[in-house]
Amino acid sequence: MELLTRTVVASMVIVAGIVFLVVVLHPQDLGFQFADFSPKTKPPPTEIRCRAAPLKVYMYDLPRRFNVGMLEQSREISGEVGPVDRESLPAWPQNSGLKKQHSVEYWLMASLLAEEGQFEAVRVVNGDEAEFFFVPFFSSLSFNTHGRNMTDPDTMIDRQLQEDLLNLLRSSRYWQRSGGRDHVIPMHHPNAFRFLRQQVNTSILVVADFGRYPRSLSSLAKDVVAPYVHMVDSFVDDDPPDPFSSRPTLLFFRGRTVRKDEGIVRSKLAKILKGVDGVHFEESLATGEGIKASTLGMRSSKFCLHPAGDTPSSCRLFDAVISHCVPVIVSDRIELPFEDELDYQEFCIFFSVQEALQPGLMVDQLTRVPRTRWTRMWRRLKEIAPLFEYQYPPREDDAVSMLWRQIRNKLPAVKLAVHRNRRLKLPDWWRRRR
Repeated sequence: MELLTRTVVASMVIVAGIVFLVVVLHPQDLGFQFADFSPKTKPPPTEIRCRAAPLKVYMYDLPRRFNVGMLEQSREISGEVGPVDRESLPAWPQNSGLKKQHSVEYWLMASLLAEEGQFEAVRVVNGDEAEFFFVPFFSSLSFNTHGRNMTDPDTMIDRQLQEDLLNLLRSSRYWQRSGGRDHVIPMHHPNAFRFLRQQVNTSILVVADFGRYPRSLSSLAKDVVAPYVHMVDSFVDDDPPDPFSSRPTLLFFRGRTVRKDEGIVRSKLAKILKGVDGVHFEESLATGEGIKASTLGMRSSKFCLHPAGDTPSSCRLFDAVISHCVPVIVSDRIELPFEDELDYQEFCIFFSVQEALQPGLMVDQLTRVPRTRWTRMWRRLKEIAPLFEYQYPPREDDAVSMLWRQIRNKLPAVKLAVHRNRRLKLPDWWRRRR
């Protein structure tokens, strides 16, 4: 009986102590942290990862004719002017027109020269310390400057730059020891590096898509898909009380309709969509006035049509994202940037080419999208739009930071390939198996 009494008293003391801790003292005062099971909105992808140490990147000191010399009209492009540094980096010109959309190469190089900002990658001067090697050849700008007409005599300047670059790389011990596998080469324009691109097919290529590349040259396993630099202005004050009603146009398209390859879908869509209620479908060129008109049109539309261009992607998709206009993507072969971190179905609607060409189907389905679903997608666009901004100096979770993260993801496969390549007596022996 006495033992039972003692047990009861002890239990009462323990219960009283627990009540005191819970009621009188705040749990955080004791270092306790109770789990919060209340529902939360889905965080942007960048909020759920730990910040890694900056990637160590060695950047080749190429003469300016390979990069910013093409932006400096006062310089002789063929002259051997010294490499660019932080003090001599020119700003990207405001009047560069369509060259701007493929200027990814400039922003990647500039990020390695920056002294301030948020850094996913930092430049190292000793290549033996580097995890990757960046080749600052503006291959897209070279094509747009020297080879855009394809038959112009200036095309030979583009080819000569490619040949000279290959000679420089092949003489580098860093290239020799890895076969170029740990080298990053921007090739964003579909015709960039077009003469000799197969000579660098082991490197990590920064591309817009794979529309002009054979499987032997480029793939998702090896390369990085980069967003175009948007042409329209960023929509920074998009906060209407009723965003759905503030965009009276259902579906918007403004651009060229005569395209190659998969892009022939544009002319077919024009026949189906022109004159349909709620649809603005207009053929135009990317002039200064045209870009202003596109800016206003996208900002006043619920959905923005993104059919394939000469290749599966185009700048129009990223113009729509920046304008918070829900992209409607019509392409069977498109690859999208940052898809390991972003679920595009949260803020885009997809149609196959076959579906899009069924008269009335696409407009009918877009009309049926509930206001609540569209508003969720609009809000998500506002959240992720900063991920598609190129700027100098770089900022945390902008397009350049995201690209360096994508490159970092290739590091394990690159190390495996480099290490195997060094020790194998018969390279790619497994392909010879019967």
